[in-house]
Amino acid sequence: MSESVALDPVDLQILRLLQNDARSTYRDLAAEVGIAASTCLDRVARMRRSGIILGNRLRLDPAKLGRGMEALLLIQVRPHRRELIGPFVERVRSLPASRAVFHLTGPDDYLVHVAVPDPGELQRLVLDEFTSRREVARVETRLIFQEWDCGPLLPPPSAG
Repeated sequence: MSESVALDPVDLQILRLLQNDARSTYRDLAAEVGIAASTCLDRVARMRRSGIILGNRLRLDPAKLGRGMEALLLIQVRPHRRELIGPFVERVRSLPASRAVFHLTGPDDYLVHVAVPDPGELQRLVLDEFTSRREVARVETRLIFQEWDCGPLLPPPSAG
């Protein structure tokens, strides 16, 4: 586990604002939190260097890209050995339908978030790309009806 980084209330407010709109200008952020734009730039740069801010992401609407059906695939891999993990994960990441892949504890080894055009493509994906693989022992599919954003992600309150 990486060590947490000390953040003051101004840093936390900058993080809240950036998570709501990563395209905010430093001038707008600075005005909102009550500091100079150059100070805001320095604070954001420090949070990037320390690894708190990992980057900026563009969010797309899968339905508007012709991938209106989203699902979560719970996958068991047998045998669950280190030499299978890397190639399996890279194969999943290379699939155009894959949105995210998680390595889990518990009865399922992986959770894969996919976006496909329709039920037929979801069936093809599961059968041709997952259950046909020798190491895949089981796949359970869960359709996603709706998704809500949560957040912003901030450090837990101090137990002082």
